[in-house]
Amino acid sequence: MVNLSNLFVRISVLGMTASQVSKKTGISTGNISDWKNGKSIPGGEALAKLADCLDCSVDYLLGRTENPKVNR
Repeated sequence: MVNLSNLFVRISVLGMTASQVSKKTGISTGNISDWKNGKSIPGGEALAKLADCLDCSVDYLLGRTENPKVNR
């Protein structure tokens, strides 16, 4: 399961907006908004793009580690 709090904490820590994340990843702001509102969760391809954009591991986004740089 995706730990969405890690996703949005990371976006905040980096001082990014949903629009900036969208432009860097090609993921729509609507999808990002749906994730934030609990309407859906990102799939594997989106997680990989987000991890690259946010300079963190997919494991961090999945809540498998508290360290953004560590893969479990």
